[in-house]
Amino acid sequence: MKAVGHDSLKTGRELKVDGKTYHYFSIPEAEKTIGTVDRLPVSLKVLLENVLRFEDGRSYTQDDAKAIAGWLENARSTKEVPFKPSRILMQDFTGVPGVVDLAAMRDGIVQLKGNPEKVNPLVPVNLVIDHSVMVDVYGTPDALQKNITMEFDRNGERYAFLRWGQEAFENFSVVPPDTGICHQVNLEYIAQVAWTAEVGGKEYVYPDTLYGTDSHTTMVNGLGVLGWGVGGIEAEAAMLGQPIAMLIPDVIGFRLTGKLPEGATATDLVLTVTQMLRKKGVVGKFVEFFGPALDHLPVADRATIANMAPEYGATCGFFPVDKLTLDYLHETGRDSHRIKLVEEYYKAQGMFRTAETAEPVFTDTLELDLSTVVPSISGPKRPQDRVVLTEATTAFEKELTSGLGVAEADKDRKFPVANTNYELGNGDIVIAAITSCTNTSNPAVLIAAGLVARKARALGLKPKPWVKTSLAPGSQVVTDYLNRANLSEDLDALGFNTVGYGCTTCIGNSGPLADNIVDAIENNKLIAVSVLSGNRNFEGRISPNVRANYLASPPLVVAYSLLGTMRKDITKEPLGTSKDGKPVYLKDIWPSNKEIAALMGSSINRDEFIKRYSTVDKGTKEWQDLKVATGSQTYKWDPKSTYVQDPPYFKNMPAEPSGTTSDIKGARLLALLGDNITTDHISPAGSIKKDSPAGKYLIEHGVEPKDFNSYGSRRGNDRIMVRGTFANIRIKNEMCPGTEGGLSKFADGKQGFIYDVAMDYKEKGTPLVVIGGKEYGMGSSRDWAAKGTLLLGVKAVIAESFERIHRSNLVGMGVLPLLFKEGTDRKTLNLKGDETFDIIGLEKITPRMDVTLVITRADGTTEKVSLLCRIDTLDEVEYYRHGGILQYVLRGMLKAA
Repeated sequence: MKAVGHDSLKTGRELKVDGKTYHYFSIPEAEKTIGTVDRLPVSLKVLLENVLRFEDGRSYTQDDAKAIAGWLENARSTKEVPFKPSRILMQDFTGVPGVVDLAAMRDGIVQLKGNPEKVNPLVPVNLVIDHSVMVDVYGTPDALQKNITMEFDRNGERYAFLRWGQEAFENFSVVPPDTGICHQVNLEYIAQVAWTAEVGGKEYVYPDTLYGTDSHTTMVNGLGVLGWGVGGIEAEAAMLGQPIAMLIPDVIGFRLTGKLPEGATATDLVLTVTQMLRKKGVVGKFVEFFGPALDHLPVADRATIANMAPEYGATCGFFPVDKLTLDYLHETGRDSHRIKLVEEYYKAQGMFRTAETAEPVFTDTLELDLSTVVPSISGPKRPQDRVVLTEATTAFEKELTSGLGVAEADKDRKFPVANTNYELGNGDIVIAAITSCTNTSNPAVLIAAGLVARKARALGLKPKPWVKTSLAPGSQVVTDYLNRANLSEDLDALGFNTVGYGCTTCIGNSGPLADNIVDAIENNKLIAVSVLSGNRNFEGRISPNVRANYLASPPLVVAYSLLGTMRKDITKEPLGTSKDGKPVYLKDIWPSNKEIAALMGSSINRDEFIKRYSTVDKGTKEWQDLKVATGSQTYKWDPKSTYVQDPPYFKNMPAEPSGTTSDIKGARLLALLGDNITTDHISPAGSIKKDSPAGKYLIEHGVEPKDFNSYGSRRGNDRIMVRGTFANIRIKNEMCPGTEGGLSKFADGKQGFIYDVAMDYKEKGTPLVVIGGKEYGMGSSRDWAAKGTLLLGVKAVIAESFERIHRSNLVGMGVLPLLFKEGTDRKTLNLKGDETFDIIGLEKITPRMDVTLVITRADGTTEKVSLLCRIDTLDEVEYYRHGGILQYVLRGMLKAA
């Protein structure tokens, strides 16, 4: 891969910083050819620089640069441009399959007599293990250590594999478990804002950009780093140096003015922003923040806002680089030369924001005066459903009988909890968790939580005994500054002991509730509540026993643990009684902005960041003690493993693809699906049922149902994942009318699991097709939606329309996406599932060509239908010709070797 293109626009320039010379591609120079872009949103200038740097006349062209500049004419575009990020960020659940594929590529190149050491990521990859720790133990001094021990018992096999990858691959690093959440580690340590690399003996500087295999990758946009979450296949493609085409997005400008008032937090601000942007409608768009409030809005607050871009629906929520960005880089221990480079580079590119910067042109705008923000929570089911704190109890009372379906006569009933002296009723809070990168990256709200705990402790208050309390800092630096502020003891005294450094409750790793609490909830059909400082609160996500979930600031989480219920107004009713018998109200324990600022100033230390991150790869004793097969450039796969297996993508792969692609003959239908089939319908997710193909596989391999774990934890084993593809309990295959779940029909018409039907056809050498309706492939669970489709033996997917990324993922896995033309669909063709299909015209594929579908019905009659081939680019033609993007890249590495 060439890290830079041919520069036919002649934009190459030099920048000297502290006597060191850097080369870069100048946007001001490009303006001489493509037209002025000074009022282009900064986020689009980042895309423009990417085109200038890689412009090669094929994948990146001058027309791409002109298309971005031309966006200004209407403040929107219908053009697509390629994009390559500077680096990749992964977490362990979604990252393991990528490392599995790299390991398999090494086996593949050895099979072709090549050098396995040539197989490495072509851009830097950072994998942070943060998604596996669970809150099994809480409220005790040893909670952290006990949870770590259980985490390694459950996940040691996956962790050992990642340890091997860390040592075997260049350009690949692993942050061990129990260090921090990937997005906070990214913000505090990995991100550089201006990225550098040596190419051809020259040092280049360019914007720090990234793809992440987690939707909240957008958090780093608060630092002026453009990045967003993608599926595993897009991440792998980018990791291997391939550009991904993206529509030049609409950019919504969000103007911020004023300052937050006394008592309001960054969490209240982001819940307000989320509600406003959801109402506005920003799905698939960039949001760029601007306005005078940025002169004083700290990066921690910006990151809190940027983090929740998935919740307000945007691709990203971007803040330009400015003086506060430089301040944050200094505070978090970044090198002084790097900070100076960031400033000089962004100024040279016209991308450094100041108070005098002209406001960019936007597709549309909206505005918020920060002084109008009031304390709020969001829930009980969606992050955009903000409720003003003073109205929270009224709103919940209404929700109890309307949205949550509790009969008016039952809502006030209380039930005893076995072996305790208390009762539980609807609206009681059973989980109070300070969790999630959204807020644990923000010192102001963490210190505020500690101050609430301090004041409550001094007055003798305790959380209600039915509340499961936990604190999961986003990085170990949080523990350092809480210790320096002497707040850790106060939080511990209220049961907010540190339970782990990871996502925990926010992703559903809240751990089990006490059995007697669960019995009281389930036996009496109670609506239990959780309050968490997270970003998502969908029903069933936080805990299977909790139906109402509220997002709140960390200090409010502490306060609600004291109140213990959503059915009392926390702003008016006592949280408890003090040691001297007086009622204690929220106002009595809420810290002032001045108190928070004073403790932040005395407890947050640049040296602590430097010290902590200097040993970031060391890990716990459990990590260090893992048994890892070191020194081997290829992975020694364990055939007995149920977590990690060698996928079959490169088995018996020739060194060169055949000269032409082949028509698909005699295919049978595996699934006939309706509109709006999402990747969540297709991709394996959630728990594994013992009577499912995946469950049966695990039992056959000696795994008891109690140890099944989830599909997510087993994403590195294709044998399990393929068995869960199209197995969603709500998917409806129209071949099997009146049924739900992953069912299909064998050739003789009998019904069976989709996996079993697919394997029966595979044994017979029969190719398969899937037919769908409109918007096929929406959703976020993307990588295994395409991988599983391929491994089931599906050669083509025919639909009325595709979600953009899933279409490209199918091509990336060597599956042909085809489009019905206007007036034709599965209904007009009266498909039943007993037909056979030929797809003709594939010998010489060109982008967006027509192909012919020949349908042979059970009675022998035939019908021809013209389809549009949705292989859209010359690069995609090559991917398909090679059998997929991984095969294409591997053969390229073989030649380079």
